[in-house]
Amino acid sequence: MKQTAIVALDHISVPVRDLKTARSFYKAALGALGMKINMEVDDAFGMGSKKEKIFWLVRDKKATGDGHYALRVDSRDEVNAFYAAAIRAGGKNNGKPGLRPNYGPNYYAAFVTDREGNNIEVVCYANVRSLGKTNGSSRRVTGRPAKRAMASRQRASAAAKRTGSTSSRSTSGTKRSSGVRRAAKRRSHSKSSRRR
Repeated sequence: MKQTAIVALDHISVPVRDLKTARSFYKAALGALGMKINMEVDDAFGMGSKKEKIFWLVRDKKATGDGHYALRVDSRDEVNAFYAAAIRAGGKNNGKPGLRPNYGPNYYAAFVTDREGNNIEVVCYANVRSLGKTNGSSRRVTGRPAKRAMASRQRASAAAKRTGSTSSRSTSGTKRSSGVRRAAKRRSHSKSSRRR
């Protein structure tokens, strides 16, 4: 038997006590990612992008919450949009959007607890350098992840100074300081005047 190269998750079911409240919350929170309700049956509905039905909410009077469900997206802007929409829809902050270096070098995620205690996460693995100036790359994170990220940026900055590099960017994707840009311009100008 030939095995599937990469097994994909087809769908999951999230048990909830109050399906009506869950519908309102998830329609807003996951709607920010372009997900929508694509199928409904008596005590359940399935959501997904386009015509997918990957994320099901199912009425269960004995549901206890405490599940953790993570959805992967392509951009940090989508993580930020999910978080804002989920909070507006009545979710509780369980981790603001930001880098989580202890989970991986490009692990940018937000966590929101729904009204039944389920932890909903949206994560983006896009490389910081490939994001340029957008996609929330300058978003601040507090706590241990922020301290680790800051220490990493400081080490990168110190290394760049030692090697004389002027084209390095911090891991937050922000622009080089004006002093570094001026120094690079002076070096470039002096090289071109020597060629003449």
